[in-house]
Amino acid sequence: MFKLNLFAITITALIPSLTYAAPPDDAKKEISSILNESEQAKSEGILEDSDLNLLIRNVYFNRDFRNSSHNGHGSYKAQSYQEEWGQGFILNYQSGFTQGTVGFGVDALGMYGFKLDTGRGRTGIGLTPTDRHGRAEDNYSKAVGAVKARISSTTLKYGEQIIDTPVFSTDDARLLPETAEGFLLTSNEIKNLKINAGHFTSLRAMDQSYRDSRPNDWGLYNNKGTGLKRADFIGGSYQFTDNLSAALYYSNVKDFWKKKYLGIDYAYPIDENQAVNLSFNYYNTKSQGPVKYLSREVGNGHKIDSNAWSLQGSYTYDVHKFTLAYQAVTGKGMGNPYGVDGGGSMYLANSVQYSDFNNAGERSWQARYDLDMTNYGVPGLNLMARYVSGSNISEYLRASDKSGGKVSERETNFEAKYVVQTGPAKNLNFRVRYSIYRSSGFSNDVNEVRLITEYPWDILGTFRK
Repeated sequence: MFKLNLFAITITALIPSLTYAAPPDDAKKEISSILNESEQAKSEGILEDSDLNLLIRNVYFNRDFRNSSHNGHGSYKAQSYQEEWGQGFILNYQSGFTQGTVGFGVDALGMYGFKLDTGRGRTGIGLTPTDRHGRAEDNYSKAVGAVKARISSTTLKYGEQIIDTPVFSTDDARLLPETAEGFLLTSNEIKNLKINAGHFTSLRAMDQSYRDSRPNDWGLYNNKGTGLKRADFIGGSYQFTDNLSAALYYSNVKDFWKKKYLGIDYAYPIDENQAVNLSFNYYNTKSQGPVKYLSREVGNGHKIDSNAWSLQGSYTYDVHKFTLAYQAVTGKGMGNPYGVDGGGSMYLANSVQYSDFNNAGERSWQARYDLDMTNYGVPGLNLMARYVSGSNISEYLRASDKSGGKVSERETNFEAKYVVQTGPAKNLNFRVRYSIYRSSGFSNDVNEVRLITEYPWDILGTFRK
């Protein structure tokens, strides 16, 4: 666990102005070129800097299991179709900070979701909770919050919150978001450098109201129903130039694994209409503790000691964008398993709508095309088509493949998104996502449809105008 003295040492190291005498005048310019202007010095007050936003989200989601006689690894599955439809409201309040050397504030999330349509034979997607008979609950709600303190440009927050880092990231792919409880330290003291450190002890699942409701996904060890015991991480990102940035993180999830992450992004603008972007992501994962040998999903009893990496390149010409990506897993077991450290902790290029293409030994490639319809008379409409193919999947999956032959998987995605540009409904957006997933017998064949409507309302911004 991070202790208070560790935070004190970290803050002291990051804020020279608190521990050293003021520099002489001739050194101020040099220091100002290294340090950011203090965020706390610009604070206008806890209410004056507040934000209050309401996201109204409607989600229809179905999965059609094309080979319903079995699911992953040949086990029998009676249900051949899943379908859920729900309405959600996410109220997000973020206060400013009180003025002074140390600023204080609060953040809060209020969430409510209710069922529009599903049945006992169609549940399982995770939009709403289900009772012990497998029936979807009519509604559910969550209320979480956090307190925060800021010195200079360093903020320490404690409570339940939404997190986004490469090694610990909450998920928001259903009706209401996942949240995590713990400490988060964020520092922006040095120009172009952002540092994060976290200590988290529980996750609240997207489709549940109670704490510690996120299971660990592996089935062999659930700690009496809970997944996450403790996750500690530290890392950061640095903007070397306007075009080049890099991120480096380390995490330790008790009883599950230790991870190292490296990410590099490079953008090269050729001219006003053309640009090239490159992105590299790498994870090294080693399992540990009582769950060192997890399950067949991660290597048939073999411990995880894997490397997973992806390289993605894209070329943009006017309203057209072409993308190619390659991803590989080496070593033992699954490449970058996740879930107990947040359902969004997967920054690999071929982690797409249905599959992550991160099986043991897997090699996968992706081809993608994006089109912005602005030049064709429909501003706000964007279209996407993507194909991902994975092969060379480890022998343990091939052995359980009842259909014989090599083990492989492939996925095709189509997506259309429209955002209203003007008028009272400005920023209302509609999104259609369609996926076709096929494998050589080790997992379900699935056709998946997601229809998502969202309206973000800046409540305080409306009244401040």
